[in-house]
Amino acid sequence: MKRLKPFEYREPNTLGEAIEILIGEGPRALPLAGGTDLLVRMKQGVVAPSLLVNLKRIAGLDRIERSAAGGMTIGPLTPIAAVERSESLRQSYPVLIQAAGLLGSPSIRRLATLGGNVGRASPAADMVPALIALKARIFAEGPAGENEIPIDAFFKGPGSTVLAPAEIITAIFLPDPAPAAGAAYLKLGRREGMDCALVGVAAALSLGRGDRVVEARLAIASCGPVPLRTESAEAVLLAGPLDEDRLREAARATAGNSCPITDMRACSDYRKEMVEVLAYRALRAAWQTARRSR
Repeated sequence: MKRLKPFEYREPNTLGEAIEILIGEGPRALPLAGGTDLLVRMKQGVVAPSLLVNLKRIAGLDRIERSAAGGMTIGPLTPIAAVERSESLRQSYPVLIQAAGLLGSPSIRRLATLGGNVGRASPAADMVPALIALKARIFAEGPAGENEIPIDAFFKGPGSTVLAPAEIITAIFLPDPAPAAGAAYLKLGRREGMDCALVGVAAALSLGRGDRVVEARLAIASCGPVPLRTESAEAVLLAGPLDEDRLREAARATAGNSCPITDMRACSDYRKEMVEVLAYRALRAAWQTARRSR
């Protein structure tokens, strides 16, 4: 681990001021949210910005609030620990609480932010599969004005998003869950807590009559260049009444959609096998929750 190289530091008070700084300074400047990932990468020499633009003084970027038209808005600077503790999120979106509780250690969760976890575009991001399962939408603002992006269209590749230069995430919106809905997030790591995901799976189901699935969303982490939505598995779930055989078929389809790599933490074959295991367990948990919520 290297020492941090010297850098300039700015603390804008408004979103417009932050965007103006990022426009003026160009690629030498990076926005700073929680810093739990960015500062490590700076010490490793992976990135070397000469200016950090701290967004924490900008009012309204750390809120959790219900929209008058329905749904919930979460500010990008909301700490993961605040997401984990939120009773309003726990009541309507418990899968997000599950994901938050599995991200890093308590000290990391106090610093890391939801917007940082999304904007980093890590294939192993813990919060993203749950957000994909919940049909989250990303709101951003930049030189061209405001922008709204479905989260499953937000990622271009490892560390890369569709955000334009100087564009900043301003909110993450969650629509209200459907009736008779359930969701679950499961993660496999080498160690409890602090390790990043070897595999992460989020599943969300909404039931109609006769245990027919009327809506399904599945997403996986650490199984491709970006967090992946597994639409072929969703199609299996929508094809008929839900039972154990259909759950297992959907789990196999989820593994078939994955394209994990082999690295120092696990081989691709092991990851793919664990995708199927976790997908089945997450789907079964989501199914049980959906049945109880009728």
